[in-house]
Amino acid sequence: QVQLVESGGGLVQAGASLRLSCAASGRTFSSLAVGWFRQAPGKEREFVALISWSGGTRYSDSVKGRFTISRDNAKNTVYLHMNSLKPEDTAAYYCAAGPYISSSQSLYNYWGQGTQVTVSS
Repeated sequence: QVQLVESGGGLVQAGASLRLSCAASGRTFSSLAVGWFRQAPGKEREFVALISWSGGTRYSDSVKGRFTISRDNAKNTVYLHMNSLKPEDTAAYYCAAGPYISSSQSLYNYWGQGTQVTVSS
């Protein structure tokens, strides 16, 4: 079993940066892919970024070049570095872990409770 806890969200102005953290418990974390997803009010949850167990990454087109995902397996933590934030990045951000490298939410077994990011214009 893996438990995930997100942190680092907050209220920032457009153009600012934030770093989200996803801390995991469980000895199998280093063998799992981890994804970040987000859900804005009134919208479906969408894929943001993922990192494989070996460090390979993938990003959605909307965040490519602005967000960077990284992981520290020694700390059982995955980070989402968000730069040049825009009001349209406002959402609840969730991390998820699973055995497959995929942007599909259905393939992730473990989910955190989410952290809110609000970007003002």
